Amino acid sequence: MRHKHSDYMHWSKTQSRARFNLATSGVAPFPLRELRVDLKELEINGDNSYGYAPLQQAIAAHHGVDPDCVVESAGTSMANHLAMAAIIEPGDEVLIEHPAYGPILDIAQYLQANVKRFRRVEENGWAIDPEEVRHCVTPKTRLIVITNLHNPTSVFTPESVLREIGDTARSVGALVLVDEVYLDAVYENTPRTSFHLGQQFVVTSSLTKVYGVSGLRCGWILAQPDLAWKMRRLNDLYSATPVHPGELLSVAAFQHLDLLRERAWRIVEADRKLLRDFLKQQSSLSAVSTEWGTTSFPRLSRDCGRNADAFLERLRCDFDTSAVPGRFFEKPDHFRIGMGVNTEMFAEGLNRIGRALK
Repeated sequence: MRHKHSDYMHWSKTQSRARFNLATSGVAPFPLRELRVDLKELEINGDNSYGYAPLQQAIAAHHGVDPDCVVESAGTSMANHLAMAAIIEPGDEVLIEHPAYGPILDIAQYLQANVKRFRRVEENGWAIDPEEVRHCVTPKTRLIVITNLHNPTSVFTPESVLREIGDTARSVGALVLVDEVYLDAVYENTPRTSFHLGQQFVVTSSLTKVYGVSGLRCGWILAQPDLAWKMRRLNDLYSATPVHPGELLSVAAFQHLDLLRERAWRIVEADRKLLRDFLKQQSSLSAVSTEWGTTSFPRLSRDCGRNADAFLERLRCDFDTSAVPGRFFEKPDHFRIGMGVNTEMFAEGLNRIGRALK
């Protein structure tokens, strides 16, 4: 039967909560009261049959692209689903990074793709090796899928590597789908979107992870105009039209992105320093250090076992602290820690992880 669920999303919704919640993936919620918007201007209905023009323009301006290349979606997860569904047919070969964010694999399996993998290796800092991608691509490959920043490790893939991947994709007539939902968490000298690297690139993103307005479900796809129109027509089968008050608030968020981003940046960087100091003191944990992003992916030492599930269950039950099991990223001896919510809570969560390791 067709794959029709996400184990990670079910776990996240039902088992991730704890007093000290390090199982997050985005920054703290930005309060509506601090968003400079006149609520009297909100309307329930608006002209948004195939996208709300002011929001399309705001997204386009943010990335320096034509509004015809912008497709609205309900968050990045829906953006990934819509993009992949528009590009591939059942049985098409899709090449996806390993380790990968579980729901991306779930989408490919739901769409009945023939999923192949290329490796990101921890010993190489989880970086993408373009030669590895070239080795794994075949004449049947229709889509290459990566995350940048990488989920779960927050490792950044530079433009030079992306160009090589794009060249490889073009050589077999494939496209490259880059999930950039975390890219704006490169807070200094933020890279431009990979959409500018060539027509073979399709990009997904949203305001959900870096800006603290997840509830708006403001996501989007960047694609060439013909493909973007195909995605809009396909979306008629899914959500048809977006929630218009959410679009209006999303436009307001784009008008004040610097405010939202600065607030999150301070918390994320305070948490990152705490995490680096913590990891230096833990002989039972190791992690690739990153300069940016809101997540880290520590590995348990062999002395602690090859499967983090038992440790994380004890951590939650005995220490009221949660983190994401690595099995959802195909690395059961790892777990993912989220930064950027509350530094005091984060510090105590790390303290409890240290106590649990002892």
